[in-house]
Amino acid sequence: MASCRIAVRPSLFLLGSCSPRTTQRILPSVSFSSPPLSSYSPFFTAVSNHSSRNNPKAVSTRCFSSTSAAASSVEVTDSVGSDLEPPEIHTQDTVEHLLTHSYDVARLMKMERRPINLDGDEYPRQGRWFPYLDKFSCESSWLNSGEVLDALDPLILDSRKERFKNVVRHRSYSVCLVVEGLSDFGNVSAAFRSADALGFQSVHVVSCDASKRYRENRHVSMGAEKWLDIELWNSTPECFRILKSRGYRIVSTHLGSNAVSVYDMDWSCPTAIVVGNESRGISDEALELSDLHCSIPMNGMVDSFNVSVAAGILMHHAVCDRTSRLGCHGDLTSIERQILLAEFSLRHNKNAISVAHEYAKRKSSSTSSGSEVLL
Repeated sequence: MASCRIAVRPSLFLLGSCSPRTTQRILPSVSFSSPPLSSYSPFFTAVSNHSSRNNPKAVSTRCFSSTSAAASSVEVTDSVGSDLEPPEIHTQDTVEHLLTHSYDVARLMKMERRPINLDGDEYPRQGRWFPYLDKFSCESSWLNSGEVLDALDPLILDSRKERFKNVVRHRSYSVCLVVEGLSDFGNVSAAFRSADALGFQSVHVVSCDASKRYRENRHVSMGAEKWLDIELWNSTPECFRILKSRGYRIVSTHLGSNAVSVYDMDWSCPTAIVVGNESRGISDEALELSDLHCSIPMNGMVDSFNVSVAAGILMHHAVCDRTSRLGCHGDLTSIERQILLAEFSLRHNKNAISVAHEYAKRKSSSTSSGSEVLL
């Protein structure tokens, strides 16, 4: 076999022989001649940018089945001016943190929202509920959604903009998820992740059970909480009263005799899906205040799903039913899509807000200059 040379960038590849006794080393460059490549391990391992969760000094790795696969990875990494979407950088706000710090939940949402009237009459409702005004406040001035998008346009890669547009096109507020009294943050995180993946924008959390909380795995939600509209409620009556004022019917999951199969429901009308505590299920109070009880038909020996799994099944069926009846799940108007697109752009990274504020200052300055000239 002809000798083979493979140049590898510093700190990118970790190469080792088949022998388990051989210590792996990070080499600034590696040159292969004889012996042939077959004498080495068939898998080449690339060093990840993320360190091990348990050992900050450890090197976590990624395996490639061939040298060509490894080389293609280097090409992607090294491409200059590439329009490839960068890896998602999650916020430091875990679901556990957000659900115990209500101010930080409100801070995630950037565009001005319609005010909440706890008497249950939030605003003269016309059609579907949409929470945002076409307004982003910047100290003494404000920007509309079009101006926000203009301001942040240079900050966001084209691939990311297309991703935002595609997500917004499939978003809906017509069906929302309510989790009542859950005690495992991992279940809340998993439900959030399913909601985001299925095109639900609005999720509600009613008084998590403080008596028993488990540590969550940060990878369960995969950062879905960054993109959702999360609302926290202290009580079930308060949450349901507001949801009903927004035009939602309240559908709670329950195995009672009066429960309707999820497959027999019409999901095209605004609906709030309520799932309950892992051990106790939906509270009696929630069942009493609900407009409808529904259940997922069970054909096995067990008679229940994990709560996050049940939430995922319910949301998935809602999307399928709405798509068959309406042609699609996403139902935002063009102006609503633009406002939500501006919202996503403002959530893109921590620099977005400061860039928008600078744009607003320039806008205000130019307006003032123009007024002086007219005078």
